[in-house]
Formats: sequence, C-alpha cells, structure tokens
Amino acid sequence: MTFSKGQIEDEITKALIQWEREYKGRGPTEAKADIIRNMVIVSLRGILSPAECRLARSREGMTLIKKLLQQLVEQGRPELEDIINRLTSARVISLHTDISTKTGERIFVFVLDREI
Repeated sequence: MTFSKGQIEDEITKALIQWEREYKGRGPTEAKADIIRNMVIVSLRGILSPAECRLARSREGMTLIKKLLQQLVEQGRPELEDIINRLTSARVISLHTDISTKTGERIFVFVLDREI
C-alpha cells in the first residue's frame, strides 16, 4: 500500500513523539513533521521540563541544556535514522538539530538520499 505525503508526515510525527517519550521519559506538547524535497523537518514544542526552563534562565544553564540534549540526540541517532528510514524508505544522509531554550522548541532536519 502506498502512503500519501501527509500520512508519512503524520507517522513520522507519532514516531518521534514516541521516541522522545521512551528515550527521555517525556514527550513534547506539540509536534509536526513536514517533508520538503529530500528533507524531513520536525518541530517539537514543549520539550523542556520546568527545571530545565528554570536552568535556562542563565547563560551557563542554557549552554548546559543544549550540550546535554545534543549528546542525547547523538546517542539516539541510530534509532532516529531507523525511524526515518522505515517510514520513508530513504536513507538519512545527515541530521541537524537545535533547540531554543527560550521557547522550548526543538527542530530536527533529516536530509535524505532522495526526494520523497
């Protein structure tokens, strides 16, 4: 069965919410995935805990949170790539991510080996 682009985006959104919950113990309050050419862009909002939000008020705290969350993504990268590969049938060439410690939003950009 062939899935529409919207169905694939929905499945990616669900899978990344589940990954966040299983891997970090909590998930985002909002999530959305979009496929554009050979990229999957995922926005996750509300991923910081109240303690992380408080810590992010200082420059040192912001840096600490960003480093911690970056390290967690690097360790979970094989699982993330498997999720995207399974749902798109495309190989992940690169993964870029950043988090706003002000808004609590994380962005993932998965660059694939072909257009979807």
